[in-house]
Amino acid sequence: MTGPAGGLEEDPVSRDGRRLHSRLTGQGEAVVVLEAGLGATRDSWAGLVPLLEPHARVLVYDRAGLGRSEPAQDDRRLPSLVADLHAVTARVERPLVLVGHSWGGPIVRRFAEAHPRRVQGLVLVDPSDERCLAYFSRANALQTALAVPLMPLLARLGLIAAGVRPMTAGLPQEAAARLLDESSTVPAARAAAAEMAASGPDLVELRDHPPQLPDVPVTWISGVQASRLERGLRDSLVAAHEASARAHGRGRHVRAERSGHLVPMTEPELIAAEVRRILADEHEAAAPGRGPGTRDATSASPHLPPSPGSPRSAGTHLS
Repeated sequence: MTGPAGGLEEDPVSRDGRRLHSRLTGQGEAVVVLEAGLGATRDSWAGLVPLLEPHARVLVYDRAGLGRSEPAQDDRRLPSLVADLHAVTARVERPLVLVGHSWGGPIVRRFAEAHPRRVQGLVLVDPSDERCLAYFSRANALQTALAVPLMPLLARLGLIAAGVRPMTAGLPQEAAARLLDESSTVPAARAAAAEMAASGPDLVELRDHPPQLPDVPVTWISGVQASRLERGLRDSLVAAHEASARAHGRGRHVRAERSGHLVPMTEPELIAAEVRRILADEHEAAAPGRGPGTRDATSASPHLPPSPGSPRSAGTHLS
């Protein structure tokens, strides 16, 4: 079905028969898939999508129980999330550029490991990273154990809406209203809680068995802004991103100097520049006389300029 602004809206079916809402917009042959953070919907990417549409087809979707997608009955461990991403992209024949924010980072990394021939490159936007030792602290485990059962109650009390509202700053008005409405419901809180509960054992699995990524360009983007209380965790996470980028043969690390965790809201033009870099690198590699690996993707060449009219909003950090 055709959605707003000519986008194609579909509800592909998961392997267990659930409907997963997706939307495809943009133009061109390349396909960019945006994987949101824990508990977030397709509209969390509303600031980035217009910057990519002149250069590629852009696919956004809602994970199980979020936005307009039906809830899941199984656990929300990474293999289930990867299977849903595969279902959403099954009809796309071209290699994908995968962009994952926060918990979306491990999802797209596991997808790339499972389906290496389907992947053209990755952009990991302030991703959860198993090299960050703070994730394995007792304090973090206690915080998760307390938060998971409380999330539906917090939704009933309107407290999740209060937390989501600052995330909508700078987004288009219609998308901001949908993000606030769809992310603040009790069913959405249950879905987010299920993802959060699974994140602990999944991080252990990532630490013990890191994804083996294909030989494609991968960019790690780190938000660097933080409050005084968050400074230690933020520095640890940025260091983890730097180490992960060094460990990948075609890795690259970029600092989002004006942003904390919410880079898609505060510096979408930076993400768009990295996506366009991957598209340009692969286009050059495919040119006559060149092949994969003939260009060093780790070289510190300057950023591509932002798309004309791209927003320049000040960076903030919100957990």
